[in-house]
Amino acid sequence: MSKRLTVAERQEVFQALVETQDMVSDVPRSRQMITRRFGITEGTLKQIEDEGIERQWPPLAEEAEPARLK
Repeated sequence: MSKRLTVAERQEVFQALVETQDMVSDVPRSRQMITRRFGITEGTLKQIEDEGIERQWPPLAEEAEPARLK
């Protein structure tokens, strides 16, 4: 993909990746599914994944909410 993705687009990719990995136990396969779906490279996906983990993008932040309430 030649254009830069916006933060919202990167967050959408990250959320789709997390949801796919929850359904598909084969991590490399889930990454392949997402790169095809969004038309991005594996390198771009890795950058998005790292950024999403670092910044606790949804759904990670949503999963952490109930734990803080207890």
